[in-house]
Amino acid sequence: MSSEETAILREDRDGPVLILTMNYPQRRNALSLPLRAALIDALTAAMADTAVRAVVLCGAEGNFSSGGDLSSMEGVTGVSGRERLANVHRLIRLLVTGEKPVIAAVEGYAFGAGLSLAAACDIVVASRTAKFGCSFNKIGLMPDLGAVWTLPLRMGLGRAKHIMLRGQTFGAEEAERWGIAEVLADPGQAVAEAVAIAHELAAVSPLSNGYTKALLSRMPRDLEEMLRAEADAQAVLFTSEDFDEGRRAFLEKRKPAFAGR
Repeated sequence: MSSEETAILREDRDGPVLILTMNYPQRRNALSLPLRAALIDALTAAMADTAVRAVVLCGAEGNFSSGGDLSSMEGVTGVSGRERLANVHRLIRLLVTGEKPVIAAVEGYAFGAGLSLAAACDIVVASRTAKFGCSFNKIGLMPDLGAVWTLPLRMGLGRAKHIMLRGQTFGAEEAERWGIAEVLADPGQAVAEAVAIAHELAAVSPLSNGYTKALLSRMPRDLEEMLRAEADAQAVLFTSEDFDEGRRAFLEKRKPAFAGR
């Protein structure tokens, strides 16, 4: 197995399997702008590399991803917020429509945009002690990174509304029962289980898997239409007083007081 490490993303090869490890443990692998850029570059290269047959996506030091990096969102305007989303939407398109299967290996937290990232992968392997959360509304935002498209497809419209509107946190057993996770693993074994599945996928026809993914990405709701609508709506929310209050309250570790404006 060969390994290449950067400041924010580790890339390891296990034969035909590429393992991408988000490496921002001081913020539980929050999706900072540098991490998003590194993931886009790595996945773009992986999708073009004929030697890569499957990808495993995981997080360093016991967590998948705690979501968006709120420390980088001060002063976000409607215009810059829309540009910010348009850029990260490249990552979601790579996961959903890229021809190589991508398996998320979830240990610890997969919250907010971290949940969205996992849901955009083809298969989710979760540690039995993993925790999931869809708490965008608790900081005055709406689910993004394609979650309004991926989560209803995975778990059904009613259940997706249930976790989104309540900002609910739930465990791996519920995630598996509701359709967010396909496989449960013992604590600390999610990556090993995901790599084993990736090798199974790597052994079959890459053309077959590629065309299967392409057709499945055309499921009833149009991804492009949803991503455009998401960018428009979230850009407005970035300018709201509620988001400013929600972001500050999160960073100050206090309960937010939303005013609805």
